[in-house]
Amino acid sequence: MRTVKLSVVLISCAFIVLTSGCNAELKDCKIQNATQQKRIAELESEVQTARVKLDQLQRQLESAEGRGGVEIGTLQQKIAALEEDLAKKKELIASMQQQLISGGASLPVELSTMLEDFAKDKEMVEYDSSRGIVKFKSDLLFEVASDEVAPAAGEVVKSLCKILDSEQGLKFDIIIAGHTDDIRIGKPDTRVKHPTNWHLSAHRAISVLDIMANNGVSSERLSVRGFGEFRPIAPNTPNKKGNAQNRRVEIYIVPQGM
Repeated sequence: MRTVKLSVVLISCAFIVLTSGCNAELKDCKIQNATQQKRIAELESEVQTARVKLDQLQRQLESAEGRGGVEIGTLQQKIAALEEDLAKKKELIASMQQQLISGGASLPVELSTMLEDFAKDKEMVEYDSSRGIVKFKSDLLFEVASDEVAPAAGEVVKSLCKILDSEQGLKFDIIIAGHTDDIRIGKPDTRVKHPTNWHLSAHRAISVLDIMANNGVSSERLSVRGFGEFRPIAPNTPNKKGNAQNRRVEIYIVPQGM
């Protein structure tokens, strides 16, 4: 997990708020999102439990193979079935997450213009005004399995803070979400601080939050989430090679109270 891409995803219902019936629509949007997020959380918990069970079965299989146990075939069948179930759950989680983040709306004109200007002179930044999405093309460089933001990346986050803390940006809250690939934390020393990918993704999100909180963005507007490996945006390469696209931090700029 050598690099992490910071994608700033701006999801806004701002124009809905400015139209008739906006309160009811926004309330429905919140309820639907909350229901979706609750189901995703349940699935992620099931995945975590299944992975623990899979580890146990794999250790049992290794032991049985070492002593020539008769239960080898049964264990292999259980492992295959569990791996298939895990793959289906992870695919469902990814699909449900995509439903949550797709179809973003345009931001208010003033904020959109500021973000266009922000991206214009930065080669690493791309802004899609039609969907209200800003993406950082370059990776935010973290040390291996570290939650420390590289200085250059930190400066870019600080620049974004000025927009978030502007008169237009103050109308929105910020959700910082960390993601990893599917490579598990291997080194014992690293696991002391980051026991799982969930921990690492959350700790990286907190590091970005700290930069924002120390650069003028009110802590009341900030929150973090860690999704570990369970919401990939691209397939991970087999044999523990992961995918750099999945090692990322996303920042969602949402209406207050979302």
